[in-house]
Amino acid sequence: MTQDVKLTPQQVKRYSRHIIMPQVGSAGQRKLMQAKVLIIGAGGLGSPSAVYLALAGVGTIGLVDFDTVDLSNLQRQILHHNDDVGKPKVQSAKEAMHAYNPDIKVVMHQTRITSENAFDIIKDYDVVVNGADNFPSRYLVNDACYLLKKPLVDGSILIFDGQSTVFLPGKGCYRCLFPEPPGPGEVPNCSEAGVLGAMTGIIGSIQAAETLKLLLGIGESLAGRLLVVDALTMEFRTMKLRRNAKCPLCGDHPTIKELIDYEIFCGLPSLNGQTVAH
Repeated sequence: MTQDVKLTPQQVKRYSRHIIMPQVGSAGQRKLMQAKVLIIGAGGLGSPSAVYLALAGVGTIGLVDFDTVDLSNLQRQILHHNDDVGKPKVQSAKEAMHAYNPDIKVVMHQTRITSENAFDIIKDYDVVVNGADNFPSRYLVNDACYLLKKPLVDGSILIFDGQSTVFLPGKGCYRCLFPEPPGPGEVPNCSEAGVLGAMTGIIGSIQAAETLKLLLGIGESLAGRLLVVDALTMEFRTMKLRRNAKCPLCGDHPTIKELIDYEIFCGLPSLNGQTVAH
């Protein structure tokens, strides 16, 4: 409960621009300080999400990533710096987030997220932010969040395009939007097609804003809507999303009641749910 947390004078000053907002105030800031958010992938989308959630004072932020920092990441992944090349991404990210805000707790999950560990990793968090760029991980995180009744803030990017939405328990899921994964090789990833680095900042920041709104219980989330961004024309469009009554996960007669092998589901060799960030 928010009354259990007291703001220090330093925190009052740090979060003063939140506290003076009637939609946040002292009570809202204390909510954020008690909140727990999990970010899947400490890469392009996870970076701005993590930075803004850390700056906002979200008390516990978990990071799931098994990869190390590569020089090619630095074109867009703002959590990492030149001296971090070769370092585990979760370690580099933790150091950067604590440099921004030493008050927060960063939990490092230096592992692939798989059907075997997803429930254990996700269960203790309030909101999950998905920054993975491969389809097996996207379906895995979606299914795990739905089965655990966790809000999922989704985002994806490619070249000059990005999109984001929010899936709330009982109000649709990723499978309603994409019932079947594309065939292997049909949709390239960022390492194959490229991405405008600034696009990760736009979509990742939107994911952070949606997460903060959910934690504070304010505004109208992107649940039921898909926000699509075209950086070449700088057009923002929203499309309505509806729960699919025939969805095998969240529909009226669900057939998916446990986690599966998502590489096989996506037509790929089984790799135990490797998570790669943009």
